[in-house]
Amino acid sequence: MLTGRPRVFLESRHLGKQVSTREGTLALLNDINFTINAGTSVAILGASGSGKTTLLGLLAGLDTPTQGEVIIDNHNLNDFDEDGRAALRAEMVGFVFQNFQLLLGLTALENVMLPLELAQAPHPRKTAEELLKRVGLGERIHHYPNQLSGGEQQRCAIARAFSTQPRCLFADEPTGNLDSETGKRIIDLLFELNVEQGTTLIVATHDAKLSQLCEQRLRLDAGQLVTNDLTLGVADTAHE
Repeated sequence: MLTGRPRVFLESRHLGKQVSTREGTLALLNDINFTINAGTSVAILGASGSGKTTLLGLLAGLDTPTQGEVIIDNHNLNDFDEDGRAALRAEMVGFVFQNFQLLLGLTALENVMLPLELAQAPHPRKTAEELLKRVGLGERIHHYPNQLSGGEQQRCAIARAFSTQPRCLFADEPTGNLDSETGKRIIDLLFELNVEQGTTLIVATHDAKLSQLCEQRLRLDAGQLVTNDLTLGVADTAHE
């Protein structure tokens, strides 16, 4: 039973990002405003070039805005330098990249162990082994990324992202490089771990099936937030 109002975990306030080009200033994002409650799942939607990946990077503190601010768990990212943002990410954020970003010289086990070791977590090997078994890679822990299929690499990346039990997980097109069957398994895995750990899940995606599972949808068009829909989700997909 719900008690009280949901807690706001992340807020975007008048967020904007511009870059300089030969033709002049290009606005990638303009005056983006929304809030995300703790423990919810959010899809960031839009065509290629709409600003999804740029927004995801700003929310995670991987990039800095030209204007506006991001508040994550009561921390204003503008108050931190690059090292401070990195420390904050290590404490509360996980990130799953579209191209996996696994370290090629490390095995699956070592890739998942790395953030645990950096965080000085107890029993990093045991935790990494359990997570890899959880994502169906128990027999592949000593394989290197180039010995894994695309779906296996993504599962390894998800295990790594969840290893430190982040309060928020960002995923950039987590099914973008996968076939439909493998993509479905990845979606199921993301939401299972999301529910188990109570993680706030924020996903940039083109995948309609993935977006329909999310409790909130943010749609971008040419750097503008055109939809902030809190009503569409699993219960409403039958009406689309």
